[in-house]
Amino acid sequence: MNKIVCFGEVLWDIFPNNKIIGGAPFNVAYRLNSLGMEASIISSIGNDSSGELLIKEIEKNQINTSLIQKHPSLKTGEVKISIDEKGSANYKILSPVAWDEISTTKLGFNKVKNSNAFVYGSLSSRSEHSKKTLFELLKIAKFKVFDVNIRAPHYSLETIKALINEANLLKCNEEELLFLSKSYGYKKNGLRERITFLSDKTETTSICVSRGENGAILYENGGFYEHFGYKIKVKDTVGAGDSFLATLISYRMQNFSIEKSLELACAMGALVCKYDGANPKITSELLMSLTR
Repeated sequence: MNKIVCFGEVLWDIFPNNKIIGGAPFNVAYRLNSLGMEASIISSIGNDSSGELLIKEIEKNQINTSLIQKHPSLKTGEVKISIDEKGSANYKILSPVAWDEISTTKLGFNKVKNSNAFVYGSLSSRSEHSKKTLFELLKIAKFKVFDVNIRAPHYSLETIKALINEANLLKCNEEELLFLSKSYGYKKNGLRERITFLSDKTETTSICVSRGENGAILYENGGFYEHFGYKIKVKDTVGAGDSFLATLISYRMQNFSIEKSLELACAMGALVCKYDGANPKITSELLMSLTR
């Protein structure tokens, strides 16, 4: 079984009428586990009732919690989410919280060293403490997947560029691709041209760009692969990108073709958008039925 470690924030997504466990590392790990991978999370929660409940929810979803630390003073993370009329989410991310101080541990170090892939984002690098831990783990990770997640003001362009330099696979959306390519000096139009420019500039051989309802495009070792997505009625978009990435990783590690893996990833992203919250239960059978 493939072993994958996800690093970063675990938290509560606070919606107007309820709260749901979230954070990209949890969302990715949840979906990976549902697709037959063995996923663990390196993060930190507060020494509070909110953190205790979070751990129970993570364990309920059969995800390893042994790498989730408990901070003595900072509280468990929360993100306040509002949904607009198109189903798109807006986020207010609280700071500072426990996942801003994720520390290096021997157990976490060994887990990353012995894993098949290490998934990380940019949000957890907003603090120096967690950023330092992340870069220490990147030194020993075998295959590194960077999911860009630009949430103003919780990022540093210098740090994002340093994280890209570590990545074997870079995943972003179209807006993030535009931002990144401009930051490296690219001023022309064209989706594929922007991707190849970014690949050449950063020496990243695999770049995947999610395009919402228009699917996704993957550039790998000089070739382009594209899927044009699925038309569905959107309930909300929370976590769709995380499930997309988890599905892409899962099926590539199961030696599915790039084309089929991308198709399944787009299908998963679409299915997640049909429901409330980031992690609706979607079986492999349901996923496959959409792509037949």
